Amino acid sequence: MTRPDRIRSIGVVGAGQMGAGIAQVAAASGLPVVLTDREQRFLDRALAGIEKSLTRLQEKGSITADARGAALARIRTAADLDALAPCDFVVEAVNENLDLKSGLFQSLDRLCRPDVILASNTSSLSITRIGAVTRRPSRVIGMHFMNPVPIMQLVEIIPGQVTSTETTEETRALALRLGKTPVVSQDLPGFISNRILMPLINEAAFALYEGVGTREDIDTVLTLGMRHPMGPLRLADFIGLDTCLAIMDILHQGFGDPKYRPCPLLRRLVDAGHLGRKSGRGFYDYTDEAKL
Repeated sequence: MTRPDRIRSIGVVGAGQMGAGIAQVAAASGLPVVLTDREQRFLDRALAGIEKSLTRLQEKGSITADARGAALARIRTAADLDALAPCDFVVEAVNENLDLKSGLFQSLDRLCRPDVILASNTSSLSITRIGAVTRRPSRVIGMHFMNPVPIMQLVEIIPGQVTSTETTEETRALALRLGKTPVVSQDLPGFISNRILMPLINEAAFALYEGVGTREDIDTVLTLGMRHPMGPLRLADFIGLDTCLAIMDILHQGFGDPKYRPCPLLRRLVDAGHLGRKSGRGFYDYTDEAKL
């Protein structure tokens, strides 16, 4: 089996914000990266974002110009999953949809060597169910990075029902190698992070829905009263209201507990296409920012 110090290259599937962040962190740690997506335009956008992020770090003095150039040189892009075949470890960061991820893992299972760990960046879906569609469930694991990946230190490691201890330890060691702090969570809906965070956001939405306070007052209570760096409604806009709603639905369905019932206001905003910063409007309005 592959030992952590023998992982010499990483494959990343999905060139969105999370996938690009994972690719950046891996490349900055010295590992060659193959970043894949379905369309070249997504890959081009990801590379531009990574370059911009590394340039900011250089300007702050966090990295040297040589380190910035070396990290960029370690990233190769491809619009075909076949490019991942030589990689020693593969992590996916595609949309939070079980059918999509399951189909992807079946493809990766056929492409990658039997010893390669297949990791999912899912924030709430069952690792056991994802691993069950492959011929290597013992080598399937959750590796949930926080957003934005280059800044946030935490990585949740989630073993499935049959994930081996060796796989868990190799993934923890890789997280440390990437400069992250790993924590291990049981494979239950929402894991640790979103089982706690999403009900907080949902309750803030209920407080707004029921007129307990304005959006600004609710967020101020949490930032000034609880020392949170960002209010829950503003944070929900940053995450994406569609993502928040999807996770609340998973918690509600997975546990069958009414305390996880999504707030009607949250669902209504998503139905209206008000998804947060990415759509220009959520709990707050960001249309002026888009004009800058």
